[in-house]
Amino acid sequence: MTLTRLASFSLRNRLFTSVLTASTIALSVFLLLGVERVRTETREGFTNTISGTDLIVGARSGPIQLLLYSVFHIGNATNNISWESVQDIKSMRGVEWVVPLSLGDSHRGYRVVGTTEAYFERFRYARDQALRFESGRAPKDLYEAAVGAEVARSLGYRPGAEIVIAHGTGSAGVLDHDDKPFVVSGVLAATGTPVDRSVIVSLEAIEAIHVGWERGVPMPGRTVNAEQTRAMDLTPEAVTALLVGLTAKIHTFKVQRAVNEYPAEPLLAVLPGVALQELWGVMSVAEGALLAVSVMVVLVGVSGMMTALLTGLNERRREIAVLRSVGARPIHVMALLVMESALLTVAGIVVGILLLYAANAAAAPLLESRLGIHLSWRVLSFREWIMIACVFGISLAAAVVPGYRAYRYSLADGLSIRI
Repeated sequence: MTLTRLASFSLRNRLFTSVLTASTIALSVFLLLGVERVRTETREGFTNTISGTDLIVGARSGPIQLLLYSVFHIGNATNNISWESVQDIKSMRGVEWVVPLSLGDSHRGYRVVGTTEAYFERFRYARDQALRFESGRAPKDLYEAAVGAEVARSLGYRPGAEIVIAHGTGSAGVLDHDDKPFVVSGVLAATGTPVDRSVIVSLEAIEAIHVGWERGVPMPGRTVNAEQTRAMDLTPEAVTALLVGLTAKIHTFKVQRAVNEYPAEPLLAVLPGVALQELWGVMSVAEGALLAVSVMVVLVGVSGMMTALLTGLNERRREIAVLRSVGARPIHVMALLVMESALLTVAGIVVGILLLYAANAAAAPLLESRLGIHLSWRVLSFREWIMIACVFGISLAAAVVPGYRAYRYSLADGLSIRI
């Protein structure tokens, strides 16, 4: 009988304890790989949020703050950019295109983004992928809006649905612009970026719904109905941020410096890639903490397995003595316990991987809709295999302790009667 079969028979005789031990290892592996996968996908989601944009321009604040409110729609700008400055930046040497963004309104908790038609042509994500419509088209009329995939899914919107924009942000806007409703012209395909959680209208529409407003509130006697605004000059006075594309990468730092030293008003231009790395660096503390917790769980699981083997040694002393009496050497007894540990660990790893893919399939839609984290269905990465190998190695190393104790049990000690 081979050592592997003998170890399997031994584990089968202690089935309940073996299942509990393997389950502990499985949960440890599941948590370790799960945290690693969420970390990896989150980082990829961050880096894929915006692509093809050379500079992001906003009011002078900080690179991370500018990135958060302009791309991730988190927080608010310290100030706006005047329309004259927008035209000056657009005419700078080396600038190919400019996409203005106007933020500050919402619809049932989702950000409203005022922009131009160039947004649908120039915005890129995930290695230069363009936005596309799952149904409908881009807004063409003054009171038309395009909605992201998550907005459409959670609120049940289709082209032709009527929506009302609210002034302010949050789960409920401060005041509704219910006198100027919008019609959904199209639903964007899912991107896994903040675009999925956006309602996109024109810059002129943002100006139209605020005609007669002052400092965020409507002024009595100055309200204008939806049709009257169509005949008005709706050129914006200011916007929140700009996405800038350059004719060549060689102009990047020159244009960035020109914007940062712009004399008319204090502005800041940042490179999206650099700002994303800084933002990820801020989150690295939480990332490391999660990984440390996962490692501790693995160590607890391995410790539990070692404890189970050590606890069972006293009950198995006669079993070990019988093995010794039929010719098994001390090294064989030690190898038996190490093999049992290996079988338990392999079973735990297999179950842990299965749990990972099951949880991936179950949690992916929820994480994507609630947190914007896209969990892809893919094979284990090289880093994940390294983690599994480390778990296996630690388990074998932990099994050496009970194996060594069994090694030292003598035949006489095993057969003797203790009083």
